[in-house]
Amino acid sequence: QVQLVESGGGLVQAGGSLRLSCVASGRTFSSYGMGWFRQAPGKEREFVALISWNGGNTYYADSVKGRFTISRDNAKNTVYLQMNSLKPEDTAIYFCARHGSSDYDYWGQGTQVTVSS
Repeated sequence: QVQLVESGGGLVQAGGSLRLSCVASGRTFSSYGMGWFRQAPGKEREFVALISWNGGNTYYADSVKGRFTISRDNAKNTVYLQMNSLKPEDTAIYFCARHGSSDYDYWGQGTQVTVSS
């Protein structure tokens, strides 16, 4: 069983920055891609970013490209999401997830990010 625990959310003014962290349990973290998703009130969950198992490839939603950076430290079983130039529309609960063989198979409980205007 894999557990994912996010942290780093909070309240920030528009234009500010936050760094989210997601720590994974288990010994297979470095074998899997990891993703970040978010869900705003009344909206469906949406993809934010994905990083490959070794960090060599990253992918972003158009809405965050150039502002957010996903990274990972396999020695610490941790994936990060650096969020800069935050906008009120970035307000959401942010989730990390493990990308299994064909889909995302484990999810964290989420961390709230609120951006005030």
